[in-house]
Amino acid sequence: MTTWTARLDDEDDDNSRKPDMPMTAGPVQNALFKSRTVLVFGEIDMRLAERVTAQLTAFASESDKPIRMIINSPGGHVESGDTVHDMIRFCGAPVKVIGTGWVASAGAHIFLGALKENRLCLPNTRFLLHQPAGGVRGQASDIQIEAEEIIKMRDRVNRMIALETGQTVEKVVKDTQRNFWMDAEQAKAYGIVSRIINNTSEV
Repeated sequence: MTTWTARLDDEDDDNSRKPDMPMTAGPVQNALFKSRTVLVFGEIDMRLAERVTAQLTAFASESDKPIRMIINSPGGHVESGDTVHDMIRFCGAPVKVIGTGWVASAGAHIFLGALKENRLCLPNTRFLLHQPAGGVRGQASDIQIEAEEIIKMRDRVNRMIALETGQTVEKVVKDTQRNFWMDAEQAKAYGIVSRIINNTSEV
């Protein structure tokens, strides 16, 4: 499986992590529903992509009012990030993304799914761009196929980043050769973020 992750060794020590709990009705979930808010926290995987897709679809079917998506993610599975990225524009209602904590790797890919004017972040947010990584075991032919797919994926992602930020493809290719960290102001200058906000009234 190809992953696009920014998880650091010293942040992967917690073996007590539990599976995602079901989205049960309660005061918090009711408040999120009323405020049309979707939370994208933690590793990007198929379960998260399914939940977020369901929420976006439900909110959009209710009305075409803006939806808020708050993102704090270290990255994860590429195709799961692709799903959420595409659903942000497919759902039919405008989605305003708000970065907090860190928005890294596949999380940044999701963040760039929103129109530029709808890409916001809190002051202490950090952003990370880098190229997808993958691993496969087996026959040499399988390894070659995987490598070719990663190269195609890297080219697609770099072109998307260039399109959404206004940077040249050549600059993006150079920047993403290694982990490319940005604070909020740097991300704004790069074209990832439209506005840095301090409170909900600015959304």
